[in-house]
Amino acid sequence: MKTFLFPGQGSQAKGMGGELFDRFHSLTAKADNILGYSIKTLCLDNPERKLNETQFTQPALYVVNALSYFRKLEDGAARPDYVAGHSLGEYNALLAAECFDFETGLRLVKKRGELMAKAPEGRMAAIMNASREQVEAILRDNGLANVDVANYNTPKQMVISGNADEVQRAQSLFQQGETMYFPLNTSGAFHSRLMLAASEEFRTFLNGFRFAAPTIPVIANTTARPYRDGEVAANLAAQLAGSVLWSDGIQYLMGLGVSGDEMVFEEIGHGEVLTKMLRHIPKPSMPSIREDRELQPGPSEPVRTAPQPVPQNAEDIVRAWNARYPIGTRVRCSQHDYGDLETRTEAITLFGHRAAIYMKGYNGYFDLTEIVPI
Repeated sequence: MKTFLFPGQGSQAKGMGGELFDRFHSLTAKADNILGYSIKTLCLDNPERKLNETQFTQPALYVVNALSYFRKLEDGAARPDYVAGHSLGEYNALLAAECFDFETGLRLVKKRGELMAKAPEGRMAAIMNASREQVEAILRDNGLANVDVANYNTPKQMVISGNADEVQRAQSLFQQGETMYFPLNTSGAFHSRLMLAASEEFRTFLNGFRFAAPTIPVIANTTARPYRDGEVAANLAAQLAGSVLWSDGIQYLMGLGVSGDEMVFEEIGHGEVLTKMLRHIPKPSMPSIREDRELQPGPSEPVRTAPQPVPQNAEDIVRAWNARYPIGTRVRCSQHDYGDLETRTEAITLFGHRAAIYMKGYNGYFDLTEIVPI
């Protein structure tokens, strides 16, 4: 089995794209028409040094990722079994899965980049050599209530994002022992609560488009699970303010491999950012067992511990949970070892068919069907 991985912001570099623009002249011309400038000139020459500005970085990466994928297919490669993309790269994964065409994807990315460039002032920083539990505990125990974990890249590499003063204050807390803190040069606090207004504006923009169901399973950043039919707009809007659960998604894919048919990953686009991350993500001890159910649209399997009769749709599951369990209930996840968790919201229905709930210390939702009270 094979998964194609598409990189996101941070993998850009002057000169990326090379001969791709001339090889795919028609698509390059369409990109220029949508963007209002030469994408080839931006990527190869970067004459005004705009390549690292968010509103230019994102279209540039989307185009280079897309053309790299089309070259791969033209050169005779088979379509992959799965696709995933890191943040911006998720748009290329959806393109590969034929949820939209090249032009539509670029229009979405252009708007996304513009909204993110206008985001409220904030900061981001990479945290190295600290576990998920350690990072979340430091934020929680030191009152950094306006800082979220934006990216769970590997079990020991995360990115925090949020209020500029609080992210700066976190530096002394994380620069202890082997733990390292690296400030990132970004224009805003991406994948944090400071992006909620942009997320809602983007949601309205997405309502003007229609999306097809994925023809290849796409692993969503916000859930670390395959997209379901009808979730494209909702997932892309939520992604702006939600955590990128990259490590969880990669481990889910690793767990799908069986003896003699292990999952093979190949990065498509410029650089090796995601390939290097793979070296630091261990294969889970148990294989994933929810693939077939996660790929099917409609309500998920109900909670095993719910009272009888078992609810059969998301709204019933949510109603039954809220009637029995208050906010602050201690739970465990049946699919991943997050340790003891504590709910911070009531259960809600997302996307019209998914029962979900949020946990303290986490910026993404948990599927209620995977949560067991303790």
